[in-house]
Amino acid sequence: MPAQAKVGRNDRCPCGSGKKYKNCCADKVARKMSPAGWAAIVALVAAAGVLVMLIVNATRGGGTAVPRSGVCPPGQVWDPIHQHCH
Repeated sequence: MPAQAKVGRNDRCPCGSGKKYKNCCADKVARKMSPAGWAAIVALVAAAGVLVMLIVNATRGGGTAVPRSGVCPPGQVWDPIHQHCH
């Protein structure tokens, strides 16, 4: 197979549009994201997910956990269904 020559900016675009390469597909090649860019996005989304889970778990329940002594604070009773003091 013969090797294809590199397309110049002012050559006709190889996609068949009839436009010059610089006005057609040149920007599409430049806009592709690198694998490192995708990895950074995935890491940020994962970190955001972990943060959301931590916030949800921290604010969930509404009651206080039973201290190691097994006694709820004054004015509250242990709820065995919810596993915290009310």
